[in-house]
Amino acid sequence: MDAVPTSAPHVPPRRRRIPFQPLPVRDGLNATRVVLPENGDGSEGSPRWETVLDHLVHRFPDDEARLREKVAAGEVVDHLGRPVDAGTPFVRHARVFLYRDPPVETRVPFEIEILHQDDDLLVVDKPHFLASIPRGAFIAESALVRLRRDLDLPELSPAHRLDRVTAGVLVLTVRPEVRGPYQTLFAERRVTKVYEAVAGVDPGLGLPRVVRSRIHKERGVMRAFEVPGEPNSESLVELVATREAAPGARDGAGPSGQLGLYRLTPHTGKTHQLRLHMNSLGLPILHDNFYPTFYDVRPDDFSRPLQLVSRSIEFVDPLSGRPRRFETTRPLQEWT
Repeated sequence: MDAVPTSAPHVPPRRRRIPFQPLPVRDGLNATRVVLPENGDGSEGSPRWETVLDHLVHRFPDDEARLREKVAAGEVVDHLGRPVDAGTPFVRHARVFLYRDPPVETRVPFEIEILHQDDDLLVVDKPHFLASIPRGAFIAESALVRLRRDLDLPELSPAHRLDRVTAGVLVLTVRPEVRGPYQTLFAERRVTKVYEAVAGVDPGLGLPRVVRSRIHKERGVMRAFEVPGEPNSESLVELVATREAAPGARDGAGPSGQLGLYRLTPHTGKTHQLRLHMNSLGLPILHDNFYPTFYDVRPDDFSRPLQLVSRSIEFVDPLSGRPRRFETTRPLQEWT
């Protein structure tokens, strides 16, 4: 951790190419893209698949009956949109597309509030516990899928993301034609984001301060970690107000017995950055089940939301050149 208020070096982000989708969005969901593997011809002891269907059944064995139904119905297609049938031969690196049946999910019992909508942008106040995009066990119960369905906007796409457990301002693009400029705006850090959080208070800690560290996140690992090395993340931490902790929140208040309302301004966008930086100060955000120690929370337990909200987002519009600002008045449960 480094409290010197200097900016982290800017590294231009790599633009990720969006793969072509020959199937339209259906019921709020994109078709799944499956890339056939390098091995599949039986060489070097690898499995041998004669057909695309052989490989799909091998890859998704629990879905065999539905896969055969989908192939028979012409619902599995190649990269040109041509139906795959039961005899379509296996070809290494070929791409096929199909609609997977979404899992049965517990509905997140909170609604999305629309803050702004025009021909280019949809800005919403995302509730806690609702994923931004379909991922893992949260498919239909994501902000993107709900909004596509409810507003009949099949081409809706997020300009950035919020963690599932973080609430607040989320910006999405309505049309593919404008997706690039807005996503680039966020990727190049030309957006001012302000968060608020509730955490304990350390009277001996000098605030405001800039926290800088190197954050490392491995694919498939839920938590991120601060590691030695050149900082790649930076956050401004300010204490806005303090109050005595209510009885139910004293575990997170620390020895002072107080809770603080913090304004957090990230200058970079690493995974779990604000949660890690607050924890590194000895001030873990209230109800954070990842930091400092992981503990499991049932998917249907909505009683203790992480006390972190994306309060506002501000930028110069890349199309009109006008300044734009969006803000939520969503309260934090442990502060109201």
